[in-house]
Amino acid sequence: MPKTKQKKQEILRDLIEKTKKSKSIVFTNFKTLTVPENEELRNKLKENNSEYYVPKKTLMNLALKENKVENIDVRKFEGNLAVVFGYEDEVIPAKVVDEFIKSHSEKMNFAGGVLENKVLARNEVENLAKLPNKEELYAKIVGSLNAPISGFVNVLAGNLRGLVTVLKAIEEKK
Repeated sequence: MPKTKQKKQEILRDLIEKTKKSKSIVFTNFKTLTVPENEELRNKLKENNSEYYVPKKTLMNLALKENKVENIDVRKFEGNLAVVFGYEDEVIPAKVVDEFIKSHSEKMNFAGGVLENKVLARNEVENLAKLPNKEELYAKIVGSLNAPISGFVNVLAGNLRGLVTVLKAIEEKK
């Protein structure tokens, strides 16, 4: 049964809000996903503050245009379109979908994406999935900042170790 015009307007408002709120959007093509597979992906995304949605391509185009995302026409994507909205981290949606695709490559693949209102091609989304997320980057920065301090402490401790070794040798001689 076709949706009423009012229902389509509600869906469009919802899509516009989701698009505006998201930090990144990943488009995927899918076919023959079972309900448990679909729910598995939805749950993994929900755990990471992301959302999986299967809109009509025309409504998704209107939502993107409303949010000033230019140079994209999702109607050109082949097959069924699923959209993953990432609300917290720009990389996490692509990473989660990439993990899912590894075990379901015959059923799903990347189609494209949007990051900071810029359109991403399929290979750019695949590369985005390989980047570390924010927490990993923070850990690397803290490690880099901590390295000189750790080195300095080791140098100071080395002098003390040397002194202890000399005193131990003197004690053994006597």
